Amino acid sequence: MSITRRRYPLSIIFSVIGSVLLLFTVFTLLNMVARQILFDFGGLIDAATDSFVLESIGLTLYASLLSTIFTVLFGTPLAYVLARHDFRGKSLIEAVVDVPIIIPHSVAGIALYVLLMSRSPLGSVFANIGIVFEDHLAGIVAAMAFVSASLYINAARDGFQSVDPRLERVARTLGANQWEAFSRVTMPLAVKSLLSGAILSWARGISEFGAVVIIAFYPMIAPVLIYYRFTTMGLKGSQPIAVMLIIICLTVFLLLRLYSERWRRN
Repeated sequence: MSITRRRYPLSIIFSVIGSVLLLFTVFTLLNMVARQILFDFGGLIDAATDSFVLESIGLTLYASLLSTIFTVLFGTPLAYVLARHDFRGKSLIEAVVDVPIIIPHSVAGIALYVLLMSRSPLGSVFANIGIVFEDHLAGIVAAMAFVSASLYINAARDGFQSVDPRLERVARTLGANQWEAFSRVTMPLAVKSLLSGAILSWARGISEFGAVVIIAFYPMIAPVLIYYRFTTMGLKGSQPIAVMLIIICLTVFLLLRLYSERWRRN
């Protein structure tokens, strides 16, 4: 221990400083979970057996999964182009990618509503083929994808940038075409960043409220349900659902992290 302190005093200091933020996060979540379990465990059981609550949480996880799949399918090619090529207007595109992080999510919800409502030109086109966004699953997925896509794109771009382009060129000289070089060389080397970005995108979708509540108040996802119960029933009605969502998200998030790390190593 004395050797560690003597060699890395700055790391010790930074660890102490950084632990303040970590403890703040842990205490905030643990305080609510502990209060619920110690003082109103029956309320937690009631929420866990409420079919409406379970359907809402299931819808949240499902919609966020759909938005993540959509983001990965369309965001991966964009991230690769941004990582590998310099072109006029690239800075503008990167700024557009980051805009959803900057703007208030209520603004994002209004913008999506104006674009996709059935009375709009684009929304009417989708409505004619049976896809409605207002108060439907499609609207929830669209809102989640809008606010979370930048997290995946930026993570994927950093992952592709970490792969030396010369490795792709070597693969090409050995007979691989451009797709084979990408899928067999670049993707496996960048997979950690891709998985991390996908997990962050999925988690961000689960937590979204501001954009979703405007375009699709119904069917209620968990954050909207928690807000509704809080405004109508106070803490007693909303806290058990919030605690359930914390426990579920933490468990799933941890399992995904462990699985992705194991899969990457294998």
